[in-house]
Amino acid sequence: MTTPETTPPRKGPLSRFTILDATRVRAGPTAIRTFADLGARVIKLEIPPGAPGGDDMIGGRDHNRADYENLHRNKESLTLNMKEPEGLAILHALVKTADVFIENYRPDVKYRLGIGPDALRAINPRLVYASISGFGQDGPYAKWPGFDSIAQGMGGLMSITGKPEDGPMRVGIPIADLCSGHFCAQAIMAALLERDMSGEGQWVQTSLLESQIAMLDFQAAQWLIDRKVPKSTGNEHPLTVPTGVFETRDGYLNLAAIGQTMWKRLCEALDVAHLVHEPGFGSDPERVQNRARVNAAIGAAFKTRTTAKWTEQLLKAGVPCGPIHTVDHVFADPQVKHLGIARTMHHPELGDIEVVGLPMHFSRYPRDDGPLKPAPHQGDQTNAILSELGYETAQIEQLRARFVV
Repeated sequence: MTTPETTPPRKGPLSRFTILDATRVRAGPTAIRTFADLGARVIKLEIPPGAPGGDDMIGGRDHNRADYENLHRNKESLTLNMKEPEGLAILHALVKTADVFIENYRPDVKYRLGIGPDALRAINPRLVYASISGFGQDGPYAKWPGFDSIAQGMGGLMSITGKPEDGPMRVGIPIADLCSGHFCAQAIMAALLERDMSGEGQWVQTSLLESQIAMLDFQAAQWLIDRKVPKSTGNEHPLTVPTGVFETRDGYLNLAAIGQTMWKRLCEALDVAHLVHEPGFGSDPERVQNRARVNAAIGAAFKTRTTAKWTEQLLKAGVPCGPIHTVDHVFADPQVKHLGIARTMHHPELGDIEVVGLPMHFSRYPRDDGPLKPAPHQGDQTNAILSELGYETAQIEQLRARFVV
């Protein structure tokens, strides 16, 4: 598919790919934001204004403008009613030259619309078809609505998060949505690489539930291999002590004194070297058993200095630690500024705003090589895209009048 003459060619390692994005809310848009930021042409398919079934879910422009701009930058918007035969015909025309189609409907919806993987790949066998669901494409929970917090609970994360006395705790970001989006992006990229050898696309899938379970990592291994059920330990590491949050004179500090070498360095830096040989403190397993005693023994020392002073002293001693920032201080941090992950984007209505960039660096594609494009208004590129497909202005207006686009 060619890029409109009025739109400068995108730069980036994925600029040769075209993505048709039929997702909404967060997981799917997160997956495709990666492609958009890396130069792919992303066409966001949206229900036309006035057509039945409009999207009022979280993540829409009117709900949270900052979130919407951050999530949907670098995309084009085509309004398209795929329930209408003419709308389906437009989709088919787009699919012929597209590289990826992604959706996160409930598993049965795509088949009712006639846009399932077999139907679209019959038009273009090279198409990579991607699906994100709440609980999988089949199975006893396949038709359950998928929401991040529900996946966090069912995937075990909430049972190991928070203080033991407080009960299950949701993580402060939509981690199941975000991780399923990132896993889906990886699957799409793997399928595109495999297509270079086989010449064919394929259907790739992930779900909020699977992605959340995969993120359990060593906590899952405790059960799968050792048959131990992990418990919540608050801010502390379940297998090594001392780790976690300690109060300082002016705030809080994160500590990760893992193993005997770090424990000895920590005690010396805190001027409590006698604790190295304290009964019950001689190894990580012993310190885990005596967690409260260990934390009390070193906690008083931390309150005597500021977070900055302790951070400087502990790092000099070779003990991993760091301050605990609120979000405003995150972006004021000198290392964060140096990394440049906050990207400036000019918006025609909001002026210059900042969004969170990709945490990736490419030696031949600098992150600041070319401006970011603000999230499109609904249907901004509808006329241009339909013109590319050969539709005349009068035809487009007729389609608009009938809410096909």
